[in-house]
Amino acid sequence: MTLPQALSFAIIGLMMAAFAWGRFRYDVVAVGALLAALLAGVVKPADAFSGFSDDIVIIVGSALVVSAAISRSGLMAAAVQRFAPNISSTRAQLLLLVGVVTVLSAFVKNVGALAIMMPIAIQMARRSGVSASLYLMPMAFGSLLGGLMTQIGTSPNVIVSRVRGELTGTPFSMFDFTPVGLTLAVMGVGFLAFAYRLLPNRDRAGADVDEAIEIKNYVTEARVTEESTAVAKTVRDLAALASGDAMVTSIVDARGRRRTPMPDAKLLEGDALLIEGDPAALDRIVARGRLKLASARAGEPETDIGSVEAIIGPRSSFIGASAERLSLFHRTGVDLLAVSRRDKRFTERLHEITLAAGDVILLRGDRTRLAELLREWDCLPLAERELHLGISRRGLLPVLILAGAMLATTLSLTTVPVAFFTAAALMVATGSLPARDAYRSLDAPILVMLAALIPVSDSVRTTGAADLVAGWLSHAAQALPPYGALALILVAAMAVTPFLNNAATVLVMAPIAAQFATQLGFRPDAFLMAVAIGAGCDFLTPIGHQCNTLVMGPGGYRYGDYARLGAPLSLLVVLVAVPMLMLVWPLN
Repeated sequence: MTLPQALSFAIIGLMMAAFAWGRFRYDVVAVGALLAALLAGVVKPADAFSGFSDDIVIIVGSALVVSAAISRSGLMAAAVQRFAPNISSTRAQLLLLVGVVTVLSAFVKNVGALAIMMPIAIQMARRSGVSASLYLMPMAFGSLLGGLMTQIGTSPNVIVSRVRGELTGTPFSMFDFTPVGLTLAVMGVGFLAFAYRLLPNRDRAGADVDEAIEIKNYVTEARVTEESTAVAKTVRDLAALASGDAMVTSIVDARGRRRTPMPDAKLLEGDALLIEGDPAALDRIVARGRLKLASARAGEPETDIGSVEAIIGPRSSFIGASAERLSLFHRTGVDLLAVSRRDKRFTERLHEITLAAGDVILLRGDRTRLAELLREWDCLPLAERELHLGISRRGLLPVLILAGAMLATTLSLTTVPVAFFTAAALMVATGSLPARDAYRSLDAPILVMLAALIPVSDSVRTTGAADLVAGWLSHAAQALPPYGALALILVAAMAVTPFLNNAATVLVMAPIAAQFATQLGFRPDAFLMAVAIGAGCDFLTPIGHQCNTLVMGPGGYRYGDYARLGAPLSLLVVLVAVPMLMLVWPLN
């Protein structure tokens, strides 16, 4: 072993120990490892920042933007409400989410399948009052398992098929992977349905602040128009759109007469509805019912429009006045969307409510002016939260853009990074996601961690350490029985994947596997399949596959959390895959 090889092993070993310890932030640890590799000379200065342009960083960053746009559209959440409205238990929701991601991942890129379902998982978690961390990692693992089922499911399958074609003249076909892959997927989904309890309840940074300021009893006013789905429906039907988290407290008809909002009261075109609930519930009921907010202005530009929560201060000019008396929109261009007052249920229409000190108000207007206006009005802004009430949507468009990107990669019209980067750009260009929100959706610590780790991990290859490991494996396999040699290849591919990425793992390990299969007198098929499975099944770290990285920020996971659920799943994969490979692909 040369000194550079030893230094590469040492730096990676210390980095993994620091990740497992959890004392320092993962991005700080990754940057420290990169600096150490530079000082040791195992990473050249010219390659130090190559990770920032790597495909994985582009894919993860673009997928975060795409996922945010789909979440903002509200379309996927509405689909779940329509087709699975009564699924409330954590295990049933987990089975639905993981099952759908697993099946989708067999036919489209697993990172795309995960990007589609992540917003739904987060919405389900909020509705059920549980942490999204219980859903997101099992979904990421399900996407990896689903990718094992077909040739196009994941990159390792495509590469190992090509390697087999070069060795034998016949590449693997589309569904050669299905017997073993499907068995592993079914086993894995069943395991995750029960083992998710191994995961700790975690929330992304800032969740506690959001919960501390969460306002439950906002009241807003919306109108039933001819385009509304609520026309001729009952109050009960409308409330169901928000899963019961918002309620109609008053109805004012087109002539200004009030009606009691009984559950079976019919809603008519022109009715003005006072609706009470938290901002997310109000947003769902307005968006799904296609109601028009009383404050909505026709033809209003959407360039940098946003919403903010604020508390009316003791010297505010708002005290004792209403939005109508203040001529708020006409003077400032700011709309009053909703009002909340402790232990008070409003019956007045929104523009008629007399405001008081301590009221929490939801305002909508030009982001560049809101901060200045709030100071002028002596209103204290609350911590910034993601609020969609009163924000326009693009409905089906974000999903169509993502579907187009996944179709382009499936048909090999372009690469995954280009497809997802284009999709992210189109989300912003079409207004599906404002540029400001697109930048906010980029999880900088995750992207920095990835970019720093890529050159460090690549030092295993550039120093020749990977070839050294390959030689050790070939030597060890000579003394093992057939199933032992097969298991060794599978485990080695799993272990190497976090440091070489799954595609590079196949390129390094597949020739080695085929060579010593031939030396042992066995057919290479089972060993090549073992390499593909091992390279596609990194359940131990957040860095071996972009799907694992994608859920790290939204799930609030720490580095060590992956092994808690991933280690037993990895063991099950080995125990099930080895006999299945020997059954489906006989060694002799």
